[in-house]
Parts: sequence; C-alpha cells; structure tokens
Amino acid sequence: MKVHEYQARQLLRDAGIPVPPGAMVESPAAAAKEARSIFAAGASRVVVKAQVHAGGRGKAGFVKLVSDEKSATDSATFMLSNRMRSPQTPPEGLEVKRLLVAEAVDIAKEYYLAILVDRARRTNTLIASAEGGVEIEKTAEERPDAILTMPTDPLLGLQPWQARQVAFKLGFAGKAVGQAVDLMLRLDRLFRASDASLAEINPLVLTPPTKDFPDGRVMAVDAKFSFDDNAMFRQKAIASLFDPAEENPLELKAREFGLSYIALDGSIGCLVNGAGLAMATMDIIKLHGAEPANFLDVGGSASEQAVTEAFRIILADPKVKGVLVNIFGGIMQCDVIARAIVSAAKTVGFKVPLTVRLEGTNVAAARRILEEAQRDLPTMQPATDLADAARRICAAIAR
Repeated sequence: MKVHEYQARQLLRDAGIPVPPGAMVESPAAAAKEARSIFAAGASRVVVKAQVHAGGRGKAGFVKLVSDEKSATDSATFMLSNRMRSPQTPPEGLEVKRLLVAEAVDIAKEYYLAILVDRARRTNTLIASAEGGVEIEKTAEERPDAILTMPTDPLLGLQPWQARQVAFKLGFAGKAVGQAVDLMLRLDRLFRASDASLAEINPLVLTPPTKDFPDGRVMAVDAKFSFDDNAMFRQKAIASLFDPAEENPLELKAREFGLSYIALDGSIGCLVNGAGLAMATMDIIKLHGAEPANFLDVGGSASEQAVTEAFRIILADPKVKGVLVNIFGGIMQCDVIARAIVSAAKTVGFKVPLTVRLEGTNVAAARRILEEAQRDLPTMQPATDLADAARRICAAIAR
C-alpha cells in the first residue's frame, strides 16, 4: 500500500523528523489560504506539489516554486484542472485531486536516504547517497559506487554506530552529523513500527548555516512510503491512509472477491489458478507474439461467484481482445470454472475470442458442461494443452 507525500510527511513529523511546514489542499482557494499563512510566518517561497502516486512531477510541470499568493493560486488552478502525464503515468495521465502547499527551504546540499526490505539479505537495509534528487535512479545505474548500503539487524534494527558511519561517509560535519544520525534512527524505528516495505526521503537536505544551526539543518523535503498489505490488519492507522482513487478500479474490485489481479498493457485477458501457472501463461502468450492484458490468479478454492466476477473484471478492460482460461484442477475443480464460464456468458456475454484449457479434477465433467453450452459460447474454442491454447488465442485476436 502506498500513501501520498503529504501523508508521508505527517508520518515523519509524528516520528520527530524535521519536515518543512505545509498542508494538503483540494482547491485553489485553499492553496491561496495556506500559502498566505506560510508567507505570514516568514517564508520567502512556497512549493505547490500535485499529490499522485507517480514520479516525474517536476518535469511534468506539477511541482511549482512560487513567491506570492497569486502564483500559488495560478499553480493550483493549473494542476487541479489538468491531468498529469509523465513516464510513470498511463498515457492518458492522472487526475490531480489534492495538492501539497509547503514552505520551500533553502538547500545547501541534497542527499538520498531510504530503508527497504532487502530480500536477498533477508533483512532491512539502509540505502544512502550524497547525490540525492530526482536522478537517483540514473546515479545508481551509472555510478553504483555512489550508493551506500548498510544492512540492519533483523531484531535490533539500525544501530547508532551504523548511522554515524553512514553520516560521515555522506560528508556531514559538525552538529549536522548528530542531526543526520538522529534522523536515520527515527526513520528506522518508524519503518519497523509501521510494517513498511519502503521508506524513502529524496531529497534529504542540508540547509545553509544559520544562527540556530551553524552547521546547517538536516530536513526531509520529500518522502515516499510503501507498506506491507498483509500487515494492514494490525496497522489500522496506516490502513486508514489508503486512497482508492489512486488505484485501478478493476484491481479494487478484484480485491473484494479475494482475487489477485494486476492490469497490464496487452490485449489477451488471462484467468488462471496459481501464481506460477499465471506467470507461465503470460510468458507463453508473449512467446507466441501477443501481450497479456492482466495477471489474474483466482486461487485454489475460488467460488463460482468469484470466478464469474473475474470474467467481469477481465471483460471490463477495453484493451482485451481475447481471453485465455488456463486451469489446472488440484484444489480448484474444473467443473466450477466451466459453470462460471457459462454463467459469465449469460450475464456478461463473450464478444471476444475465448480459449479454454482445463486439466485435472473433474475435467471430464467440465468439458461436458462446455460442450452443452456451446450455443451460448460461439466465440469459445477448447485447447488440448497450454501451447495449443496460446497458439489459438493469439491467432484469434490477429484475425
């Protein structure tokens, strides 16, 4: 589960990590009011940021630095009335419904800091770089030596000596070292306490020296969090931050029925039981020259209703030009799938080619059900094996 930047900032603030003041707004008038408040507190500049679950906001024109209330209003009006398009959004872009209006801080140096679940090491790992900012991915690809990694103890978490070591390697000096260490330790505690899978601060900044902070102040300017979905039953406060408007509506619908569904960019819808079999099905579709439109695993014990809803979800995707059903009946019974196909044909209707490959428990009964319902399924054709199924559906959508 992901959260917006304004929510991530609040999590950091609650954990005692310095964050510039700001608030989420949903209208140009509210943006103007918040900007007015920030300017009144002594700030010289305000940043207006679109709140969407996608990167590339700055280059897309959806992060604006402004120095007066009118500019804040104009920026908010633009962002709330246009869809944001970047390399990380769908071609049609994303609708912007919320903005973050916050104080813009002077920056002497930018850093990158993150904690993530390192599955290779089977522990959490701190990642840091003295070259923070929007191009951190490019830095990691071109100069991996600029990225520092520090595995943490699975039980004790990040230790103070580790944080100090990272702070010195990043180039912090004077009292800024202690600030950086404290921030890292607080971020690690927040990460573990919230069942996060990623906690990223980019950029982490050092401000120019001031009277109160002669060595500069270490602050989190932008933040990103992802959380383990399987832990949300015990993370009620985190779960309440979920924004369904940022999710694919078909994926949300699938979740209601216990289905594992991920929308993809291809044209062949897949209905499969078992994650491994689903991956193999997508691979063989690509092998035969087409692209899968989704990953959909109905699981080993899905009901007829859940399978019928799975068909509804697949057929609701306008990109789907054909459907491939690939069921190996172990716990899942093939006749349940067959009845669901017939039910879906009657309630939803199959106007696209449908190829069905069934093997395993009750497969003979399933084939009889499909044969008897052939009149209701004029676009259906059975397959003898998975390769045959892939050939048939790829040929059908190519006609």
